[in-house]
Amino acid sequence: MARRLRTEAPGWTVSADVVVVGSGIAGLTAALEARKAGRVLLVTKTRLADSATAWAQGGIAAALGPEDSPEQHLRDTLVAGVGLCEEDAVRTLVTEGPRRVRELVELGAEFELAADGSIALTREGGHHRDRIAHSGGDATGKEISRALLDALEAIREDPQIEVYEHALVTDILTDASGRACGVTLHVIGEGTQSGVGAALGRAVVLATGGLGQVYASTTNPPVSTGDGVAVALRAGAAVADLEFVQFHPTVLWLGRSAKGQQPLISEAVRGEGAVLRDVEGRRFMVGRHELAELAPRDVVAKGVVTAMAETGAEHVWLDARHLGGEFLAERFPTIVARCRSYGIDPATDLVPVAPAQHYASGGVRTDRRGRTSVPGLYACGEVSCTGVHGANRLASNSLLEGLVWGHRIAEDLASSLGDAHPGDPVERGGPVGLLDADARPFVQSAMTAGAGVLRSEASLTTLAARLATMGVGRVDDGMTPDSWETTNLHTVAVTLGRHAALREETRGGHWREDFPERDDTRWRGHLVSVLDPDGVLTTTYEPMKE
Repeated sequence: MARRLRTEAPGWTVSADVVVVGSGIAGLTAALEARKAGRVLLVTKTRLADSATAWAQGGIAAALGPEDSPEQHLRDTLVAGVGLCEEDAVRTLVTEGPRRVRELVELGAEFELAADGSIALTREGGHHRDRIAHSGGDATGKEISRALLDALEAIREDPQIEVYEHALVTDILTDASGRACGVTLHVIGEGTQSGVGAALGRAVVLATGGLGQVYASTTNPPVSTGDGVAVALRAGAAVADLEFVQFHPTVLWLGRSAKGQQPLISEAVRGEGAVLRDVEGRRFMVGRHELAELAPRDVVAKGVVTAMAETGAEHVWLDARHLGGEFLAERFPTIVARCRSYGIDPATDLVPVAPAQHYASGGVRTDRRGRTSVPGLYACGEVSCTGVHGANRLASNSLLEGLVWGHRIAEDLASSLGDAHPGDPVERGGPVGLLDADARPFVQSAMTAGAGVLRSEASLTTLAARLATMGVGRVDDGMTPDSWETTNLHTVAVTLGRHAALREETRGGHWREDFPERDDTRWRGHLVSVLDPDGVLTTTYEPMKE
């Protein structure tokens, strides 16, 4: 595998104290707060508002209600994570989360309110309490993104922060000691710089989001091409738990030919009482789990796939008709409008749904402060693996994790950045590579068939063989953003496939047909991968600490 992408030599250079990559809830929080530590350069791939955060429908989870507590939130998170959550990380999340959500309100985020003026709370899968705050019915992420972007706009004249939009980070720069000291990036001529350049900094924060575009169908936006995991691997950082991919059980089924980003039908719809039925009309989740349709997502996704197999259908039905048209339009305006755009009215019609890739529980491994194994390199949000999610993310914990760890990274930078003195960037040894952009659909189809909801030794062996034929060498169509993204997708696919093949059990988001049971004796631990200086991927198993 490549240790760095083939690009043009940087034609320009900018400098800051901290380079933050990504403009979702994690990146914006880190950037706004890191100004207390020094000058910040915020880099985002397209426009500031084009993040996965803006697509989040369900809400943000926190123990805000009088009958709830961080301890109860912790217990639900640990159960959803199926034995692989790092309890200290979860305790950090649930303890600091309520305060961070209230700070969002102080910043200007508007959540829906109860009659007494408190934040209205609902329930989603895996939660035993109402603890999901939402906005605009099903537009929570969009509202949080708006509030953070407004806060950024209010300080745009502040010399302590600079923004580069339409900038794809191609690699992390490291000095002779291996410390992160900036990034190379390609700016698409929208600002004062264009082409490939170098952004130097004393610390780099990755907040690049997910990797959903490695699959043929996903709820992730087009920008989610696994760039953060790939650049971190090439810089020598450890990644963990990539095999645990969450497939959302209720994604609008638009036919077998539908590809790319697919419309999500939020879990909150089931939280309000919608039920799942197979094509013969039977409620198949009753009896599979005590929470039925509100079981953790991996349980519901497996229930959906099983029901499809039993009936020979390509989808199941989501039945929300009994909730009424007025309630649905008020509570879920975005979802209702999207369904109607495809000729489906949830108030009168059964909605066809099937699982699609939704969230990566694993990623770049960090500690409680967001620090990776590469000095000077941090990660937060979906690109990271903090230990919070284990084998399966609890619903609506993702926005909270980005918020909490964005703050924690900024706090660490405030106390440690003054002692950070990286050297000049040096060129890393090892293979230099690039994959032809035309290979993207082949990577996606191979991943969907080999490491989708259902996996087996046979499917994963075939996946590895197919990926191995796509050598990362010189390309015919030149060095383009599409080819850089495709190379990143290939890097992610190889690593994820390796993890899925090694883990011979079924747990959370990882479902092996040939190993259908959870195996705590052999597999209660984490698979961790590192790319060595020669471009060889090394994967080790680390048992959980008792």
